[in-house]
Amino acid sequence: MNNFQSVSSRVSFSELEEKILEIWKKEEIFQRSINEKSLNKTFSFYEGPPTANGNPGIHHVLSRAFKDVIPRFKTMQGYRVARKGGWDTHGLPVELEVERQLGLSSKKEIEEFGVAEFNAQCRESVFRYVSEWEKMTDRIGFWIDTKNAYVTYSNDYIESAWSIIKTLWDNDLVFKDFRVTPHCPRCDTSLSSHEVALGYKEDTTDPGVTVKFKITEKSKSHFTKYIAQDSIPIFFLAWTTTPWTLSGNTALAISRQSKYSLVEIENHENTECVILASATIENLISNSTKILAEFEGEELLNLEYEALYPDVVNWVEPLHFVEGRTQPLKPDDPLPSRKIINSDEVSIDEGTGIVHMAPAFGEVDYSMGRQESLMFLQPVRSDGTLIGGPGDGMFAKEADTHIIGDLKNRGLLFKSQQIKHTYPFCWRCDQPILYYAKPSWYIRTTSVADELISNNDLINWVPSHIKHGRFGGWLEGNVDWAISRERYWGTPLPIWICEKCGRIDCIGSFEELKKYGTPESLNELEKQTEKFDPHRPFIDLIKIPCADCNTLMARTPEVADAWFDSGAMPYAQWHYPFENNDIFSDSFPADFICEAVDQTRGWFYTLHALATLLHHSNSIDENISFKNVICLGLILDGNGQKMSKSKGNVVNPWDVIEKHGADAIRWYMYTASPPGNERRFSDDLVGETARRFLSTLWNTYSFFVTYANLTNFDPAHQSDKDDPSELDLWIRSELQNTVLQVTESLNAYELSEAARPIENFVNEMSNWYVRRSRRRFWKSGDDADSRSAFRTLYECLVTLSKLLAPFTPFISESIYQNLVSKHTKDSPDSVHLSDWPELKKEEIDPLLNREMHIVQRMVSLGRAARSKANVRVRQPLAAVIVVPRTEEELHALRRLSLIIAEELNVKNVEVQSNISEKISYSVRPNLPVLGPKFGKQTKEISNAIASTNPVEIVDVIRKGKSITLNGYELSGGDLIVDIEPIEGWAAAEDSGYLTLIDTSITPELRSEGLSREIVRRLQDLRRTANLDVTDRIDIFYNITEDSLELDEVIKTHLQYIASETLALSIQSNEPLESSIQIDTTIEEMKISFALRASTQ
Repeated sequence: MNNFQSVSSRVSFSELEEKILEIWKKEEIFQRSINEKSLNKTFSFYEGPPTANGNPGIHHVLSRAFKDVIPRFKTMQGYRVARKGGWDTHGLPVELEVERQLGLSSKKEIEEFGVAEFNAQCRESVFRYVSEWEKMTDRIGFWIDTKNAYVTYSNDYIESAWSIIKTLWDNDLVFKDFRVTPHCPRCDTSLSSHEVALGYKEDTTDPGVTVKFKITEKSKSHFTKYIAQDSIPIFFLAWTTTPWTLSGNTALAISRQSKYSLVEIENHENTECVILASATIENLISNSTKILAEFEGEELLNLEYEALYPDVVNWVEPLHFVEGRTQPLKPDDPLPSRKIINSDEVSIDEGTGIVHMAPAFGEVDYSMGRQESLMFLQPVRSDGTLIGGPGDGMFAKEADTHIIGDLKNRGLLFKSQQIKHTYPFCWRCDQPILYYAKPSWYIRTTSVADELISNNDLINWVPSHIKHGRFGGWLEGNVDWAISRERYWGTPLPIWICEKCGRIDCIGSFEELKKYGTPESLNELEKQTEKFDPHRPFIDLIKIPCADCNTLMARTPEVADAWFDSGAMPYAQWHYPFENNDIFSDSFPADFICEAVDQTRGWFYTLHALATLLHHSNSIDENISFKNVICLGLILDGNGQKMSKSKGNVVNPWDVIEKHGADAIRWYMYTASPPGNERRFSDDLVGETARRFLSTLWNTYSFFVTYANLTNFDPAHQSDKDDPSELDLWIRSELQNTVLQVTESLNAYELSEAARPIENFVNEMSNWYVRRSRRRFWKSGDDADSRSAFRTLYECLVTLSKLLAPFTPFISESIYQNLVSKHTKDSPDSVHLSDWPELKKEEIDPLLNREMHIVQRMVSLGRAARSKANVRVRQPLAAVIVVPRTEEELHALRRLSLIIAEELNVKNVEVQSNISEKISYSVRPNLPVLGPKFGKQTKEISNAIASTNPVEIVDVIRKGKSITLNGYELSGGDLIVDIEPIEGWAAAEDSGYLTLIDTSITPELRSEGLSREIVRRLQDLRRTANLDVTDRIDIFYNITEDSLELDEVIKTHLQYIASETLALSIQSNEPLESSIQIDTTIEEMKISFALRASTQ
């Protein structure tokens, strides 16, 4: 009777996983993995909410695979890990999808269509693909509670978001200012970076003009000693491709580290002087010039110049930056002067080395305006038409020619040309995009800049360089967070403004809204909605009486940035602070989050910023929202190219799952590269992983079950008479060492570092332990040695099923259920309900591990030497000489020489410390290593290597030490050692370790080698016949006259061949009565084999 369910070595992992999914659902394993854990030991995981308005792709599989590991691991460590799913349902991507479906292309068309109906379509669209997401999530084994997921458009979620904004408002952390955005004047809307990318056009023609800005008389005094007459005017030359922005100019930017020149030129018989970067003179000015002086850019800072259009302050209200914010000028305030400022963005490689700055029309310009407290002028309307001056009322780009003509007429145009460059156009209407400062609501993150940085130090980042690199750098350059968007489908900002007196009120709850809203507006809202809906346009119906002037206040029309929604999830998912306060406290901050590295400026940042701000406001006790985070790199195709539909290289995850299974994809994701690195992905790469790792594990498992059933091995039966061999003790030591490494790495959130020891162990277990122990399993199972082998391999497989459970949940479940749950009393019925393996530190034997490792290393070198000599491993040889590096290794190799002999198929093993009489050395530089390391000194080092006795070098590096040549310290990896053995020997060397094989083959050795080739052919024939491993057989063979040597080999090694193939008889020249036969060639000798199951 079998103790275990039979396991075929042929398996479809995809079909196996489908069966496991049925078991999980039937037995409610996921829910039980939470409910059966104590409420007093919790672990918190936050799901970064995906937008489900499209099918999930392979990059979503990547993130979900990584998210799944830690919660499963922590569950097995005894933690209660509730995993609440979430859906990101607001934002521009949703609106764009609905616009496309409805054929709308502008805000005007959306409003004509109806905002209420448009938002209703948005609400419906966000869940259009949820079933596909849930199907994918379930199929790859990512355990997450999607039935009780938070939804960012829900009323509870929005109310919590309002509460956060109100808290920040009450602490003076919310304010209104301008924000420069890519703006389509025709659609009257801002575009996201994604939308901008859709509309770039190559070779767009634009004017390139060099404009003269006249220096003021006060600043001119700095240069009077260089000019012939005081009456000669001096101009700064600035270059621009946007003449339409010149009326908004308030500064000129230079590079303080560059050199600038004062140049005298003749202009229509008039003499004038211009200032420009020295490096640009040759390309910009003709030879009829005279350089009067040269200055460091530093000397030009704060010099003032005259406005191109002084009347602009009458066309629009001038504002100025005060502490980084635009403010109206007070009646008695003088106009801020236009001056020279420094900017790191200025290049002297093009233009004049002086850049025109208009803070209303460029992100960099606006940033410099805040930094330098410049004046802010915006003489362009949001529809792109100019206010005042030449081109008044014209569209900006069309006004360029009028402005250029005006400058020319006034003698302020130095040079005009046409340039071609890449420029963004609106993807909807094909109009040129203008970079335009628009009113926006901000969260004052700069007020907690130091706290953002110091709080980041409390977070464990994987990979670690993200902390002070990509994320830390983002925090160092922190600017106030613009949270408002001029859209429709989003969390409405809870801010009401009095148009008459300017009072602003922020509402923090729906209850507060009902308290302050006028009864008429509240009644109107109730009429238009069956259920209270805080979205636009309904929320805009609510009016609030102004406490200062009794005028009705209206809500500001903007909605919140969708990233604000995401960042609010720790609070809003529980409707905090309105309910579930205990649940929030238990789950905040998150112990673990995981998303792609691009979220450093998205979700990771908004989570961090809101936690820091709320803690700063004394609203929450903790100052971080997550303790540990794994950042994932991008996923590329199999050739390392970015996946895109246009390239046709997008991989459908379902195709790969159906072919190889989810475990194969998951394992590949963990082991292909460290988390933060890019990883290639293809069907072939996953298939190779399935073959190399999963199939190796499965075949070992199948081997164990097959022979355990044959011998009636019962894991529940313990025996004190088991006699563990040194091989058993070694693999048990390696097993516990693997438990240690995996546990430490998972506790450190290093998933790739945790996966690799498992992969290494499976390879050691299968290709060393099981292969070397096969005959022990073929025994009856009654003797102590056999029992120890079975028990050892059983323990290895059961422990592996637990170690692998977080990574490959399906195959680990299948192995565990067959080996444990169905046969071990009181054991959990799922590996995912079992405990994490407890470390048996006393079983780790570092010395034994080192000894077996050196044996394996020498065997590997021996096989390499055989390969060089083109001698197959099945051919016995007379001798091998192994040369280790240390005394400890020398003693170990002598003690374990029998293993080396068996592995290398040699009759004698010699372990020596020196074999210089059998080998000669040459040493050369490892240039791919030395080049990057030493650069120009590599040639000198190469010469030093060439002039040094190679034996001296080898003697040093064989001891694991570095060698110093001409003052340069070199390690073994910096050098390549070439070896040349004496005739009749083959050698292989690596880092000072050496193996020599005697390649001479005697007739006796040849005969034995041929017998092994015969056994291999017969074993292949057994497999072809689908015989059971215990079936006895009769063998028949026929040879030709040219193959008489094989007949002699069979007769000489008859007992060996029969034993290896379980043959009861081996007969020559008998009729081939079996239908299973092969014609084969061994050493160019033809032979036919046939076999049949024996009837004896």
